[in-house]
Amino acid sequence: MSAAWVIQATNFLAAFLFIYGLKRMSSPVTARSGIRVAGYGMLLAILAGFLYLYGLRPEAQSHLGANLVLTLVALLIGIGWSWRGGKKVPLTDMPQMVALYNGMGGGAAGAIAAVELLGGHSSNATYLVVTLVGAVIGAISFSGSLIAWAKLDGRIRKPWRMKGQHIFNAVVLLVVLALGVAVALGTTISLGPVAISASALIAVFFGVALLYGIMATMPIGGADMPVVISLYNALTGLAVGLDGFALQNPALMIAGMVVGSAGTLLTLLMAKAMNRSVSHVLFSNFGDVSIEPEGEMEGAMKPVEASDAAIAMRYAGKVIIVPGYGLAAAQAQQKLYEFVKVLQAAGVDVKFAIHPVAGRMPGHMDVLLAEAGVPYDMIAELDEVNDEFKGTDVALVIGANDVVNPAARTDKGSPIYGMPILNVDQAHQVYVLKRGKGKGYAGVENALFYADNTGMVYGDARETLVKMISAVKELGGEAAA
Repeated sequence: MSAAWVIQATNFLAAFLFIYGLKRMSSPVTARSGIRVAGYGMLLAILAGFLYLYGLRPEAQSHLGANLVLTLVALLIGIGWSWRGGKKVPLTDMPQMVALYNGMGGGAAGAIAAVELLGGHSSNATYLVVTLVGAVIGAISFSGSLIAWAKLDGRIRKPWRMKGQHIFNAVVLLVVLALGVAVALGTTISLGPVAISASALIAVFFGVALLYGIMATMPIGGADMPVVISLYNALTGLAVGLDGFALQNPALMIAGMVVGSAGTLLTLLMAKAMNRSVSHVLFSNFGDVSIEPEGEMEGAMKPVEASDAAIAMRYAGKVIIVPGYGLAAAQAQQKLYEFVKVLQAAGVDVKFAIHPVAGRMPGHMDVLLAEAGVPYDMIAELDEVNDEFKGTDVALVIGANDVVNPAARTDKGSPIYGMPILNVDQAHQVYVLKRGKGKGYAGVENALFYADNTGMVYGDARETLVKMISAVKELGGEAAA
């Protein structure tokens, strides 16, 4: 049995496991096992990479000892870092970790392309074009994902914009493309007495591509970060797939294309959920805190005690709960489900409503509720639940802001105008659990908080829910007595 046959068979099995694992990830019930299956596929892909590198490439065999040690050290560092991160990083920081890992994927794809270009492994035109495109996309995904991480982590708090920035970014992109053509042709550039060699030109090419990723991401507002992360995830997958084509590695090709297509579909779905195009996400000022809705807010915020809100929900027939990032920040998902079970024991019909872009990354709220053990049949998406708010006695909003803001329907001067929202304001009574009176991630004042049927329960979500659980349990005890 030849080494080439073993490598092909291993790659085929790895690709099958990737696809099958992704299929299982499409359902919350089987998602956990799907992740494991895809993980086994990744192990096989790594094994196939070893077999290819040290079984078929003569240039690698000549440096077998050094290459093997470096590869093993890199694997150990990566495994150790990711294992520790997966165990230690709280769910509130999961979006940042996803952005970092996605950036590492793009960086790895760019690094592979750089090695192929510097090594001059082929002069085939198709090979060069595919490798260069993979290099550009990987570099942009790497630097852009790092900026997205910094925004999510609060290290960059405001979008950075300048006059004529879109024109500047377009010029930078054209320079990247021109440098790519020069690299493909193997030309050198002379600037007076200074001559830029082919290898130096490749370095400049990557540097400008990295700059474009930074400049393209810096102007985007924080409220668009879930869409941006999804987009960069798609770009990383595409870069990996292109590198797989350049390396003739079926596992990389299939895995990259699957991730790229899935990320693209998710990006389009999320943009649709915001009633915006992807180009509008990338080139508009959504999320700019300098933009305010037209006119002043009518009414006033009405503080309500946690116990009063809890008692109102105890005697309600139907309650819909809308979780947001504030729930994750307070790590209150376990207490929330405990409160839900107390309400259910009293005969209250309770369900959860999830907006597609709630939280800081795609599926953030679904993961949060799954961690608390909330049954999947209690969780409804926007389209499934929106018509039910009119017949709902109480809507409970925990840490969500922009996705429940009625200004999206009525205020043409608001940057979120036209974005589909959860119709929380149509419930008979609304209670909002909020730490303070601050604005949401988009920096937009929420008209819901000033509505006549809304009461504001201020304080840490976890501590507030503890009080609400206690209030309902005490009420139950008094009734029994």
